Amino acid sequence: MPSLWKQLTFSFATLLCVLSATLLLVALATERWVSGRILCGTGAELVSANYSELDKFTGHIYYGLFQGQKTRRCGLGNRSAKIYIFPTLVQTLNTGLHVMVIVFLLVAVFFTLLSLSFSIYNARKVGAMWCEDEVCVWWVFGSLAVLCFLAAVRHHRLTERVSNYQETLFHFSILDERLDWSFWLGVASVATHGVVCVVVAMSRIKLPKPQNKKQSEQPTVTAEVLMY
Repeated sequence: MPSLWKQLTFSFATLLCVLSATLLLVALATERWVSGRILCGTGAELVSANYSELDKFTGHIYYGLFQGQKTRRCGLGNRSAKIYIFPTLVQTLNTGLHVMVIVFLLVAVFFTLLSLSFSIYNARKVGAMWCEDEVCVWWVFGSLAVLCFLAAVRHHRLTERVSNYQETLFHFSILDERLDWSFWLGVASVATHGVVCVVVAMSRIKLPKPQNKKQSEQPTVTAEVLMY
């Protein structure tokens, strides 16, 4: 059996790997990576809407890596439409960047499960089957996925492209956008696995073993001593 310290560290690493994988899978499956408000500029210009009337032309949008929803208001009430990134909408986006985000996250899921199996093995076996570099590979792929998505949103006008997809009569402007809770779940997953790297590094620390004090040697009684 491994030492108590290694059992504790790798058991804790196992729990963190489970948490990290759960957060990442939930982030992939949900649609709240980005949300914001969109203004139907064409409709507002047609009726020469003033500032107080802009609420009638302000809708909402949210989307994830695969789908989302858009609620537009162009003076005719709310009209909701489902957004599907694949297979057609992705062609109007930065396709390579968007696909890279998904691929990086899927690779990260694989390495998370691999880290989970390694941590369970090391918690039960004496011989360590673990490489810290392999553990940190997950963290690298997760970080790359987050950075690529930020680049798509901030520098490639992802929300504007999604909101104006298949719009022929109206043009929508982005009033505000924010990274929503699905994105932050992905960030939390990356941070959690960063803690796993630290825990694995701590498992290599060798704690001093308690040493039993040697009993003081009993004095040897000889015949000569007894004579005195």
